[in-house]
Amino acid sequence: MSKVAIVMGSDSDLPVMQEAVDILKGFDIEVEVDIVSAHRTPEKLVDFSTNAHKRGISVIIAGAGGAAHLPGMVAAMSPLPVIGVPVKSSNSIDGWDSILSILQMPGGVPVATVALNGAKNAGILAAQIIGSADKCVLDKIVAYKEGLKLSVLEKAKKLKK
Repeated sequence: MSKVAIVMGSDSDLPVMQEAVDILKGFDIEVEVDIVSAHRTPEKLVDFSTNAHKRGISVIIAGAGGAAHLPGMVAAMSPLPVIGVPVKSSNSIDGWDSILSILQMPGGVPVATVALNGAKNAGILAAQIIGSADKCVLDKIVAYKEGLKLSVLEKAKKLKK
């Protein structure tokens, strides 16, 4: 069974990152959640990043605010796909510092980056990555997207009334 690791630099990021946890659990994907600070626990960062694939992790979602080094540093040390979630934090410049820190990675160290506070989309993207090799998860994603479509059509119908 595939597993997704969700890490964040601080517990203050949890309200944002919880959306990734929730969506992944909705797809019945096992989730591991932890706090790994790139600046305050660098040894933990190295251990997590270099060993995640050995523990059955398939995708890593890393959320960070401010300077937001966590996703890029994880990607630098892990062979797994990393999805970065820029978090608008109290020390942030309207989130732009976080967005650019995660988005502007050098060649050879990719981080898929979602919108500011976009942990829900990070969870969906992680599920889609897993679904590319797991038909059960893929079927759940197809059903989820069909549900999105039906929701919009229902809202459009109500609007016309």
